[in-house]
Amino acid sequence: MKVQITDVFLRDGLQDEPVIVSTEDKLAVADSLVAAGFTRLEVASFVNPAKVPQMGDAARVLGGLPRRDGVTYTSLALNGRGIQRAVDAGATDIQVVTSASQAHSNANAGQGIESALADLGREVARFPRVGFFAGISTAFTCPFEGEIDPGHLLRVVRAFKDLGIRDIGLADTLGTSPTEQVMESLAHVRAGEPDLTYHLHLHNARGQALATASAAVEAGIVRFDAALGGYGGCPFAPGAHGNIATEELVRHLHDAGHETGIDEDLLADAVQLARDVVLRSPALSAAPATR
Repeated sequence: MKVQITDVFLRDGLQDEPVIVSTEDKLAVADSLVAAGFTRLEVASFVNPAKVPQMGDAARVLGGLPRRDGVTYTSLALNGRGIQRAVDAGATDIQVVTSASQAHSNANAGQGIESALADLGREVARFPRVGFFAGISTAFTCPFEGEIDPGHLLRVVRAFKDLGIRDIGLADTLGTSPTEQVMESLAHVRAGEPDLTYHLHLHNARGQALATASAAVEAGIVRFDAALGGYGGCPFAPGAHGNIATEELVRHLHDAGHETGIDEDLLADAVQLARDVVLRSPALSAAPATR
């Protein structure tokens, strides 16, 4: 089976690191990922740089990326202002995000789910030529509210469908949800809205993310997010762990006989580069917030 992996190191992988990686280093990592065979990269988020200074150069990153046939660069926005900034910067594929829990939505986006969706919906309607897709944070477990009811998750999915969005990502933001819980919630959502496209964004607190990915592939899910070196986390979700490591997921899928189009040797080079740029980057407190 062909499985597509979106590497999210440049956005999710860096947003919780206590350093500011330069634009030049980010672009070098993007080059290494494309060379390794990745066709989809999450490269930036258009969020408040005062709250997430690691993303303060989002527009410069987007403008400096190598343009290659067949390669898609995605950006993330939490609200209408973020969508407008992303479009102004030239974004063609934008992930609009809300949470499945009210408490995390308030912490992450500064507003409740309903307000966040209304704000996003107004801007999505203004840009019919942009490729919007959705991400639902804390889709299975919330650090404040605990386990998310699958019926509630389905209602959030349907709210995005009402905005005209048919590509939905479900995130285990904490990385603590057992495989069985993820698969039960996923089955409930797919049964309720079978005509939508789904992908998973897995974090990995207890070493269960590979088992969850395997179960999801067997169930027909063929797109996953992952981050070089397992970097990442949510600054607004206490206890959140790093993403499933791209290199581990690729190796796991290859060992199971699946195709990804990714060269593992060149991927190893990208992982080393990612680690190097994090290590050599200035500490957050020593760097300007809007760099």
